[in-house]
Amino acid sequence: MSEHIAERVVVAGRAEGPVVVLDEPLSFWGGFDSSTGLVIDVHHPQHGVNLTGAVVVMASGRGSSSASSVIAESARAGTSPGALVVRVSDEILSTGAIVADELYGRPLPIVEVDEATFAACASAAQISISVDGQIRIDR
Repeated sequence: MSEHIAERVVVAGRAEGPVVVLDEPLSFWGGFDSSTGLVIDVHHPQHGVNLTGAVVVMASGRGSSSASSVIAESARAGTSPGALVVRVSDEILSTGAIVADELYGRPLPIVEVDEATFAACASAAQISISVDGQIRIDR
């Protein structure tokens, strides 16, 4: 087990779950099914992977402002990731996570991390994130 601190807490919350690493950025709009939690973009390397409850480690999101509504809807449906660990955050991911918490009381923490912490998270089996951005990594 190792502990790290997020470079920036984008959306605060607590989360714990198995790690799913996305090799490429994911557009939640058109690339993720909010009713099942599956990556549905047939061109994405993790096509068919279920993100429900996972701590998703990905470099960044990928576009479409509509992705915010997909993230919020997946939180409402109980199929969202448990948290997002990113190198670079964006307003689209953040807006979806904030709306999920405000409307549905389902926080989706997002933390932005440095390269070393990102690499450590990407090789983890399980991650816990605290409200203040403490990241506990279990291998």
